[in-house]
Amino acid sequence: MRISSLELSNFRNYASASVSFEDGLNVLYGKNASGKTNLLESIYLCSIFKSPRTTKDKELVKIGEKSATVKLVVERKFARHTIYLNIDAQGHKKVAVDGLPINRAGELLGVLGVVFFSPDEMKLVKESPAERRRFLDVGLSQQQKSYFIALQRYNKTLKQKNNLLKDYRGSANIDDMLDVWDAGLAREGALIIKRRVEYIATLNDAAGKFHSAISGQKEQLKLSYESGMSDAAQGEDIEKLLLGAIKAARSKDKELGFSTVGPHRDDIKIELDGKDSRKFASQGQQRTIALAMKLGEVLIYRDGIGESPVLLLDDVLSELDENRQNLLLKMTRGFQTFLTCTEFDLPYPATKFLINDGSAKKM
Repeated sequence: MRISSLELSNFRNYASASVSFEDGLNVLYGKNASGKTNLLESIYLCSIFKSPRTTKDKELVKIGEKSATVKLVVERKFARHTIYLNIDAQGHKKVAVDGLPINRAGELLGVLGVVFFSPDEMKLVKESPAERRRFLDVGLSQQQKSYFIALQRYNKTLKQKNNLLKDYRGSANIDDMLDVWDAGLAREGALIIKRRVEYIATLNDAAGKFHSAISGQKEQLKLSYESGMSDAAQGEDIEKLLLGAIKAARSKDKELGFSTVGPHRDDIKIELDGKDSRKFASQGQQRTIALAMKLGEVLIYRDGIGESPVLLLDDVLSELDENRQNLLLKMTRGFQTFLTCTEFDLPYPATKFLINDGSAKKM
């Protein structure tokens, strides 16, 4: 999988830009705040339909303009697709693939696969459980539309249940209404948990091998899914167990005004030599683990889809020592990669683009 061209109009600080890219390593270099990350953001948006940087899509439109557009051409093994995205000044997005409008974000998933590295991703270990759940959700949603659909349904049902717990606290018939929402949460949540447990099992193997290589075989990394429902993935009825756990927490939920049990509360347990890395890992160990997890994500996508994803590396070299830099760049061989940096003088073949105040020029 490769991106052959990208056109931007009034996107962030780009009034107008048209760029053709090459296979292998594409280096986007230039001063800070010149627009390097904005370009990566536009690519990510065409894959995930969300920005990795903001939840306010109106921020994507150049100040003073009525709308922004992104046009991207992606080439796959047996197909070539054109993705066209429009964002108006209120932040409303419209997307078309090969000229056909798409009404649901799930229909865009799978057209362009990306794996995104950034300094924030390097904080994956120490950040809140919500960040590790997002890591799982993005990785799984790109490969399995059924997972994405279940996640959407779950989140919608969870929001409705939480509204009920807040608005009808003390109501005589609240339990009857909660029964309906809890059944839906258990049904969709069971699929989410099952797929997450399977994904983590595969990631544990892949990331473990990368971590051993980076750490010189000095430490053993172990990843597992942290949930009261995890054991159910071994063949028990996850939906039944999850529904029982949700109902057992009902009194607590009614008291607090929100749902306390389910995959929206789960986490990835990360251990180094049996110790919880989320609490005890040094900064260097955290970066090594995060890098190993992201590299594992790359391999899982390639093996699952049968095509290599596009790699987006946003200013990550500055976060890594020389050993980790070399490992990451060696890993990019065989993948189309976009790397942002202020300067690039490493001994790796690359096509370079100078990014300067919203313009991109091949050097």
